[in-house]
Amino acid sequence: MSGIPSAKRRGGAGRACLAVALAAVSTLGEALAEPAADLSGFDTINVTATKTDEKTVDTLAGASTVTAAEAGRFQPSTVSDLLRDVPGVAAQQTANDPGQSINIRGLQDFGRVNVLVDGARQDYQISDHGPSGTFYLEPEFLGRAEVTRGPVANVYGSGAIGGVVSLSTKSVDDILKSDERYGVVQKFGAGTNGQNFLNSTAAGARIDDYADLYAQFLYRNREPYRDGDGVRVSDSGNDAVGGLFKGRLRPADGQEISLSALTQNYQYANNGTSAAGSRFNNDVNAGTYSLGYRFNRPDIPLLDLSAKVYLTQTHNEQTLASANATYAALGAQVGGKRSDKIDTEGFDLHNTARFATLGADHALTFGGDASWDHVKTYDAAGGFIAALTPSGRRTLSGAFVEDELRYGGWLRVIGAARYDRYQLNGGVYESSGDRVSPKVTVGVSPVEGAEVFATYAEGYRAPSITETLIAGTHPFPAFTILPNPSLRPEVAHDVEGGVNLKYDDVLREGDKMRAKITAFDNRVTDFIDMETVGASYLVPYIPGMPATVCARSPRYCMALQSYQYLNVARAEIYGVELEAAYDWRDGFASVNATLNQGQNLETRAPLNSVRPHRLGLTGGLRFLNEALTIGGRATFVGDSPRDVTTPSGGYALFDLFADYKHNDWLNAGLSVTNLFDRRYAQYLDTLASPGLTAKLTLTVKYAAN
Repeated sequence: MSGIPSAKRRGGAGRACLAVALAAVSTLGEALAEPAADLSGFDTINVTATKTDEKTVDTLAGASTVTAAEAGRFQPSTVSDLLRDVPGVAAQQTANDPGQSINIRGLQDFGRVNVLVDGARQDYQISDHGPSGTFYLEPEFLGRAEVTRGPVANVYGSGAIGGVVSLSTKSVDDILKSDERYGVVQKFGAGTNGQNFLNSTAAGARIDDYADLYAQFLYRNREPYRDGDGVRVSDSGNDAVGGLFKGRLRPADGQEISLSALTQNYQYANNGTSAAGSRFNNDVNAGTYSLGYRFNRPDIPLLDLSAKVYLTQTHNEQTLASANATYAALGAQVGGKRSDKIDTEGFDLHNTARFATLGADHALTFGGDASWDHVKTYDAAGGFIAALTPSGRRTLSGAFVEDELRYGGWLRVIGAARYDRYQLNGGVYESSGDRVSPKVTVGVSPVEGAEVFATYAEGYRAPSITETLIAGTHPFPAFTILPNPSLRPEVAHDVEGGVNLKYDDVLREGDKMRAKITAFDNRVTDFIDMETVGASYLVPYIPGMPATVCARSPRYCMALQSYQYLNVARAEIYGVELEAAYDWRDGFASVNATLNQGQNLETRAPLNSVRPHRLGLTGGLRFLNEALTIGGRATFVGDSPRDVTTPSGGYALFDLFADYKHNDWLNAGLSVTNLFDRRYAQYLDTLASPGLTAKLTLTVKYAAN
């Protein structure tokens, strides 16, 4: 059931709402637009916000969907590239480590954003100078990405006080048309500035209507790139190899059994994410495996059952290649190994019952989920990994119920509640807790084509294993980090409102306009951060010097305090997000904007994790009966606040793209990013981003009926 019908040309209040949305894209809309493919993100089914099928533009939340067609325009090499045009979202990635961390509305790290790959949680974390919570994933495996901003998607498990990112890998439907039975798609890619080579080979087959199979192999080679000043960024290259297998079996009408296995390996070397430590060779293996069942028949509206069990594994084994003074003083030897491994098992079970009472339609969804994190670290090359990324176990479990009521075609009300519980233990410490988090949303359609909504939602994030159990000494300077089993979970209190707009035949027959505008205010109590504690003490300022020197010669030492994760503050993050697109077949235009601010309510200091304001404009034209598409993108990023820990200046980037579809069997793509070769570093990144980079892809397909 759709939320708001598309409105045709009309006057009055509908025209007034339309004028507001068109103003956002007017700078490009005069000359640009595209067919349904470029509005597919708005018109694609999105299930992340409520676990029920709904078009993204109809979702009563700050939600976005990125399809493979939209993402492929700029040939993304990372998930960060793929999500670049999603409002309120940024991905932090250290240039010398392919792991990525997603930031939504200024919240990231330690599970504040719940990242799912084919429904499986990605909970890997390692303590270093990069983000605290990363995942490894090649974007070429992805069929689409769904993003729900804020804690409104609390049906998707514990921790998501920032939001949920659900990444779905490709399937047979991504390479075969509905009337094709089997086929192969071969894609080659090459580029400048370190983008050496990409190979993706995919094959799929349908066995009548009974089953289908999909398999994909990928290899990507990246060399170190140069920034906009031509300076080579050391260790920014890596090799990635991966494979994906998926199968679906339909044993009876309305029933489907699904199987998915994704495995990847990354090889790279660095001197730590700070680029200033001892040198290690990294060997990362990441796997995601799931088994699912779905029952859905229109003639049985009370039963729409979905069940899934999964296993995710991430294992980084590091081999010491050269030791700095600190590691050498500890006796670390070249060839010594250390490792960080997490296994996460989990399940998700829910059902949606659809029925009508007193003239209102209901979609009642209820279910439960649980995940078990097992972290195991080992270190024979200095001892820091085992101490600063501690071993331990954590269980997250919960149950939820949500009812979506629709009345008269103009009113929607969503009420939900989720119960969360966690248990954490490791060594001599343990902790636990539980809570009920409510949610209520009201949506009203005052005129055809527009829907206004308001939401209050709460979210609950349990402390992570590292935040609770970390205990050890930092390599240099040698301050102590203390455990804290008394940490309280973070609780988010989110108020937001917005408007969804959906109009067809706006300025000419066959054109389309879609838009989502959302304003929010999210207040987090018991926010967890690392703070100094206790009295100061002396530590040597010369790497590798023993601490006993400080008693005899304090002039060679400096005063430091210990650190500990504490519930330090109440935090507030507020802002406005805009996403809009206009398409008229001969061209297309879109705009995305993010205006966010955040502060510590105790000190009134700005939050370091909140990204600067951002505006993105994309447009293109189609030629040769829509076989050729040419366009560009402009991205404007503002200055960060001056009093954050690592302030950064604003910058503007310009990109170009072209795509030529010769026929159903042959397609070529070209993208040029950072067209003017500007030197810049994204906020919170320690190394500069790539300068001008060109990428070329060639895709060949063979399929048969």
